[in-house]
Amino acid sequence: MRLHRLKLINFRQHAETELLLGPGLTAVIGPNGSGKTTLLEALAWALYGNVAARGSRESLRRIGAPARAPVRVEIDFAVGAHEYRVVRSLYGAELYQDDGAGPIANSHQAVSNKVGRLLGMSHDEFFSTYFTGQKELAVMASMGPSERGKFLSRLLGYEKLRKAQDHLRQRRATLRAEVTGLEQALEDLGSLERERREARRQLRDVTALAVGIGSELEQAQKTLNEAVPAWKQMKELREANLATDGERRMAEQLVQEAQREFERLDRELAEALTAKNQLNDMQDELAKARELRCELDHLDREALAAGQRRLLSGQLTEVRQQTELLQERLRSTEDIEAAHAKAEEAVARARTTLDELRKQEQEVHTAWVRDRQDADTKRSALLDQFRDLQQHRERILEAGSDGHCPTCARPLEAEYESVLATLGAQLNEIKANGKYFGARVKQLAKEPDDLRDVEQARERAAAGLESALQEIAASQVRVRQRHESERDLEQLRIRLMELEKELRSLPDAYDGERHAAVRTEMQKLEPVLQTATQLQVKAEHAGRLVEEAERGERVLSEREERVRQLTNAMLALGYSDEAYQRARAHHEVAQSHVRDAELRAASVKGDEKVAKAAVESVERRIDQRSERAARAAELRKELLLHEELDTALEDLRAELNAKLRPDLSDLGSTFVAELTEGRYHEFELDENYRIVVLEDGVRKSVISGGEEDVVNLALRLAISQMVAERAGQPLSLLVLDEIFGGLDDARRQGAVDLLRRLSDRFPQVVLITHIESVKEGADRVLRVSVDPRTRTAIVTEETGVESYGSAAS
Repeated sequence: MRLHRLKLINFRQHAETELLLGPGLTAVIGPNGSGKTTLLEALAWALYGNVAARGSRESLRRIGAPARAPVRVEIDFAVGAHEYRVVRSLYGAELYQDDGAGPIANSHQAVSNKVGRLLGMSHDEFFSTYFTGQKELAVMASMGPSERGKFLSRLLGYEKLRKAQDHLRQRRATLRAEVTGLEQALEDLGSLERERREARRQLRDVTALAVGIGSELEQAQKTLNEAVPAWKQMKELREANLATDGERRMAEQLVQEAQREFERLDRELAEALTAKNQLNDMQDELAKARELRCELDHLDREALAAGQRRLLSGQLTEVRQQTELLQERLRSTEDIEAAHAKAEEAVARARTTLDELRKQEQEVHTAWVRDRQDADTKRSALLDQFRDLQQHRERILEAGSDGHCPTCARPLEAEYESVLATLGAQLNEIKANGKYFGARVKQLAKEPDDLRDVEQARERAAAGLESALQEIAASQVRVRQRHESERDLEQLRIRLMELEKELRSLPDAYDGERHAAVRTEMQKLEPVLQTATQLQVKAEHAGRLVEEAERGERVLSEREERVRQLTNAMLALGYSDEAYQRARAHHEVAQSHVRDAELRAASVKGDEKVAKAAVESVERRIDQRSERAARAAELRKELLLHEELDTALEDLRAELNAKLRPDLSDLGSTFVAELTEGRYHEFELDENYRIVVLEDGVRKSVISGGEEDVVNLALRLAISQMVAERAGQPLSLLVLDEIFGGLDDARRQGAVDLLRRLSDRFPQVVLITHIESVKEGADRVLRVSVDPRTRTAIVTEETGVESYGSAAS
């Protein structure tokens, strides 16, 4: 893996930082807390996601960044012959290959999985291989012997063998339980054979019995077949006789109905002739009644017209009165339009005044809130700085002049007093600034006077606008009422003309006395008219009744002839109930014999099925026993294979663990010889995984703290190379974070020179440190500092020619 570029946007302390990394040794130098290690965290987060970050997802956002500001890390790197670019943000991630237009992965999980497959390493394996920190150099020193072995096994991937063994043992237990269950479920083969012979014997007996019953059923069916035609013929004869008899009965009923109908028609014809004679005798009275009816109809129409004239006259008077009232109302509201226009102008002026005051109030309120929040934010930041500096000063006081700096671990000695003085001056400055902003926060806690004045003016303007709106609403009601009155007046005028026209069209002559006299005479003649009407109806039916009587007589003769024909047809059939009963009895006896034979045959057939099912069940159980026995044999073979494989894995783990210490000793000896410039040629790991340095083949019992760091560094480099070889990846990148704290200048420079000489093994090395002298041996120096105004990290190249980062404005 080769790193090309790393870019951070609003990540931790970095507002916008971009690093261009090339081959060789790159030194990243800056004070503690400036954001150096954050660069490594950003690199790991871009590759592996949230598993590589400290804290929650939102904690990655730079303090002071806007709530919706983007948080993003971009990294360009190469693996083999391909170039890749990862872009990861809080809510998404994308992975691009070479110059492809679209991503090959586009989600957090998909990108992390793809990167893991590209590098051939998990997150832990990646950091165990490429990254080394000062705390990790002597990580095994605090462990017990068994913990050291387990740590190296886990680091080199040997724990995967143990997991494989656990999986094998779980499978082996499952196989053993399955074999035991199969063997316990096997039935006795001799018992099954005896059960099969008994079932086959019962099947033979039932089959022979079924053959005999089948012959009986065949004979009974033959007898039934001979009786069926005679029985069928007798049923058909009986059905024909019943049908003919039913039709004869229906014909007799129709004859009776025809006789009754003929008698009714004869009576109604006699009544019609009598009514016709009576009607002729009443002609003089009916002529007088018709004359009076015509006169009464004419007088009814005149009476209706007289009533209509009275109604229209009343309506005409009412409409004239309403017209006069509306005309008077319109004369009293002639100036309403001008008053409405003035009210609209007053509303427009009040609304303009209110909008201006609202805008002014918003501006004053926004300025006050902005000043108050700014003062509160700065006061909180000063409180955090004060607490941090106070804790730092307390740790220095606790360490004393003979102690070490709690940040860089250097001896304080002569710098003790100057450090305390600097911290005291910084604390005094923060106190002064804190008092100022505290007073400023109290000052801004209450609304300013100019804001209250604007609010009161705005309230008065709102009240004025409300009053103007009420006035214009009342004016609109009056205008609408005037328009409605005008429309009503026009409608009344139209109605007035219509009433006058309708009055002129009505007749004005009416004789009420004559109308009453004619009505009285008509009431006296009403019984005569009713009797004449009834007689007229009966007389009109006389001609029709004659035709219906002739037609009824013909129908009666036809129906009587039909009854005689059906009676002769029944005699011709020759049916008798005695012959029908004999045929039925003979058929029922034959049918009963067939049913008895069928029942016995069905019973035997059921027994035969039961016997066959018993035979099939025994044979199926024998087959199942054979299958279970074969399955148990196969599982026993698989169980034996798993036991042998478990033993082989156990031996492989033992062999790998046995080779682990010699392999690491050989690799570490190569590095320690170069780090100590040949003073120590080798070291080895004893059976407790402790480092033993050999000088001319002799164990060196005591080594200095700096030499111990050198030896631990050599072991860490050996572990990194071995992990990379196990993963199938060349160790082209190495990142060392603050590993020089325990080395003197000479050994520190020797470690840097070694890393430069090992460029064939580590083509790209990144050193992160706060020690200035390391830059002397670096190919490229990137300096990390903190902008005191914005508290953001700035990364620049040492020469100052090319800037690799900028502070947020």
